[in-house]
Amino acid sequence: QVQLVESGGGLGQPGGSLRLSCVASTSIFSIYTMGWYRQAPGKQRELVAFISNDGYINYADSVKGRFTISRDNAKNTVYLQMNYLRPEDTAVYYCNARTPSRTYNYWGQGTQVTVSS
Repeated sequence: QVQLVESGGGLGQPGGSLRLSCVASTSIFSIYTMGWYRQAPGKQRELVAFISNDGYINYADSVKGRFTISRDNAKNTVYLQMNYLRPEDTAVYYCNARTPSRTYNYWGQGTQVTVSS
């Protein structure tokens, strides 16, 4: 079982920035594809971005050019740098870890991001 602990959420200003972090409790962090998802009130959970174990990155169209996902395998941590925030980015953000075969899939407890002036 892998535990994922997110941090860094909170209140952000439109046009501002926030950085989310997710620390994983595993000795084999480097094998996991790590992702960030979000769920706004009344909406389904959606993919924001993911980074594979070999560094392949994919973003949702809505965040391309604004958000950056990265990982530090030495610290068992994945980050989401969120710039040029918009009110529609308001959601609970969840960290995800899955093996390449998708056999194992883990979620964090979520961190609230609210973008408002």
